[in-house]
Amino acid sequence: MLILSHISKTFNAGTVNERAALSDFSLHLAPGDFVTIIGSNGAGKSTLFNAICGSFLTDSGSITLDGEDITFMPEFIRAKSIGRLYQDPMRGSAPHMTIEENLALAAGSGGWFSHVSKADKERFRDRLALLEMGLEDRMRQPVGLLSGGQRQALTLLMATFTAPKLLLLDEHTAALDPGTAEKVLKITKDVVEADHITTLMVTHNMQQALELGNRTLMMASGHIVLDVGGAERSAMTTDDLIARFKAGSGKALDNDRIILS
Repeated sequence: MLILSHISKTFNAGTVNERAALSDFSLHLAPGDFVTIIGSNGAGKSTLFNAICGSFLTDSGSITLDGEDITFMPEFIRAKSIGRLYQDPMRGSAPHMTIEENLALAAGSGGWFSHVSKADKERFRDRLALLEMGLEDRMRQPVGLLSGGQRQALTLLMATFTAPKLLLLDEHTAALDPGTAEKVLKITKDVVEADHITTLMVTHNMQQALELGNRTLMMASGHIVLDVGGAERSAMTTDDLIARFKAGSGKALDNDRIILS
């Protein structure tokens, strides 16, 4: 489904600020894989997502999605096949547009530029009802009036309204309170499983990384230092992850946010 072959990216090359964000990075995701990613700041997680989305061209290597080489494909074309959620719940939706209009754009119904059919409105209501947040009764309200958790749940719905080939979740619950984060994670799991969406999810929570999906990666300095799944992953604890990180990277995990979570 997704094949990253020997990709590298260095920022500010040839200057005192030169930084190798990804170094000869390779990864293969099978269809339906749900992979969680753990790593300290500067490990290359967001750079990896930006490379996949086409925010910049990699210095070397290739990226293949569903059998198509997208290495040099423009970002706006890749966006048709790749859904992405960010840590900031304010991103991903238009605050001055209504819930209905946002969903119409996500569904390709045209939003306020054209008439939204009665059938489309019913589809929107049915999808919103799955969130169990009462948004199906607020479709005419501007998205800017929603809470952060409601906006993030809506953004997830928009990103998966037409199931993407790949879903990228960049710490999409980190800015939410624990109760709301748990609810959004449940919605995430349900949506991904229902549509069998191939997913990469960055998280700072090691327990989440072991419980969600079917595979866990740990990154450091632009490399994968651990790739574990199956029975081995099922038997692992957070202490095991910390120990395996040290063994793979040659240094202790020093991110308090990850350790304390």
